[in-house]
Amino acid sequence: MPESGGRNSKPLHPALSLRPPSIRIDKWLWAARFFKTRALASRACDLGRIEANGTRAKPAREIRTGDRLRVENESGIFEVDVLAVSALRGPAAQAQALYRETGASREARSRLAEERKAMQQYAPLPERRPSKRDRRRIIQFRGQFRGRI
Repeated sequence: MPESGGRNSKPLHPALSLRPPSIRIDKWLWAARFFKTRALASRACDLGRIEANGTRAKPAREIRTGDRLRVENESGIFEVDVLAVSALRGPAAQAQALYRETGASREARSRLAEERKAMQQYAPLPERRPSKRDRRRIIQFRGQFRGRI
């Protein structure tokens, strides 16, 4: 007969568990497609770019359904509520079902995108790649070291 209740024993059935399911935050961020690799998600946690319920999160922090996360990545700053936990990285539609972005976060990101788009008219992209001569002038202007180390 299987035992239930020892320190190292597992519950008989997941539905009998008293604690809600939880997962490491770096694994969840990877599964929710905020980062391409789990290592990048872990690095973002170490750099303080991830907050869980208002506190800085370490990569091993456990998150549960209902937690509020603030995620800063190359796409912008997201404030999301965790709707489900998953350790498996699936398609984008499945990943978006794991969280719900707050309205304020969505507005702030769209405002920043509009500002970036407006700034492009003042600093247009160059028409072509710099030539060897152009690159030398850029390096000279920046004052970078020209020799080998």
